[in-house]
Amino acid sequence: MRANFIFSEVWIGLRRNLTMTIAVIITVAVGMAMLGVGLMINAQVGMMKGYWDDKVEVSVFLCGKTSAMPACKGKAITPAQTKALETHIKGTQGVEAVYFENQATAYANFQKSFTTNKALVDTAKVGDMPESFRIKLVDPDNYQPVVQAVSGQPGVASVMDHKQLIGKFFGMLDKLSVAALSVAITLVLAAALLIGNTVRLSAFNRRRETGIMRLVGASNLYIQLPFVMEGTIAGLIGGVFAAVILIVAKVFLFEEIVQYFVGTTTAQLGWNDVAQTITITMGIGVIICVLASFLTLRRYLRV
Repeated sequence: MRANFIFSEVWIGLRRNLTMTIAVIITVAVGMAMLGVGLMINAQVGMMKGYWDDKVEVSVFLCGKTSAMPACKGKAITPAQTKALETHIKGTQGVEAVYFENQATAYANFQKSFTTNKALVDTAKVGDMPESFRIKLVDPDNYQPVVQAVSGQPGVASVMDHKQLIGKFFGMLDKLSVAALSVAITLVLAAALLIGNTVRLSAFNRRRETGIMRLVGASNLYIQLPFVMEGTIAGLIGGVFAAVILIVAKVFLFEEIVQYFVGTTTAQLGWNDVAQTITITMGIGVIICVLASFLTLRRYLRV
């Protein structure tokens, strides 16, 4: 009997404040979706960093016959200089392994990297590719001492660290994640205020009913429960919409980004991660709705 009464009160409240309820659902959906996207970006960036950290290298390009770099001074590196440079690199602290890449290997890697640009591949020749040493580091974040030790050595045209190339990209992703979380927090606060206003309006519209319930000795929880359930239902519905948005974002955004920047599914966000994010955001949404409803009722329903 009590359960039927509570559900009828919830249904009446939702119908009377339909516009506000829809606004709450939309705000919760957008806020939780933004929060979920921020969490997914954090997870994805962590996976991509882990993937690239294992592949970060320092490339030492050697002077060739056609090198136009000022450091070469129009002279190609000699075999003796190549051997001395390799010994110097292997003896540098922080170096884990050194690999020599000749022109043929460099050209093959160039073809793989630019398969979509046929005109560029057809124009380039094996003789245009510079020879290089690929240095694998013990700590990819500590690349500067190795770069400084190799730069300026005889026969070295230029030194490039891959960490510098991808560092700006990961920095941009980190800023995007912070921005998404900031917007999500703002929207969550807006949702809490909307829920509070909706509950307050519902309580005002049903003040006679709650007054009668007070007179007959109903407990505080019994009076508050229908209003709290209204907020909870709105939070759950908003959470479902947020879950749909996160699934769409995973399929059409995160999978495309990983394929474009990594080219493999190894560093791709899994469905387990998405499910965990949906669970977290939905739980947060419901908790916020319950707390906002309960705190508002304590203020406007003195029992």
